[in-house]
Amino acid sequence: MNKHFEDALYYIGRAGEHAKEGVIEELDPLEERFRELTGEEKEPEPSRLEKLQDDLQELESRAEGEAKTAIEDARERIRRYRSGE
Repeated sequence: MNKHFEDALYYIGRAGEHAKEGVIEELDPLEERFRELTGEEKEPEPSRLEKLQDDLQELESRAEGEAKTAIEDARERIRRYRSGE
């Protein structure tokens, strides 16, 4: 994959993360007010173990994607080499 596309994908991902955090931050007061009115309690925060498991799963999927990209790139280089390009 072209380095420019890799950079673009990275920044799109970061923008998505920031947008998600912004939406959560904006909606938190509304959620608190809603729960106050309905009497429902907030869900418990994930434990350290759950957070770590989520992080590891995200890293695994990211590494998997990068490995697939590297394999595709290597196959393309081999194909070009064999065809004499």
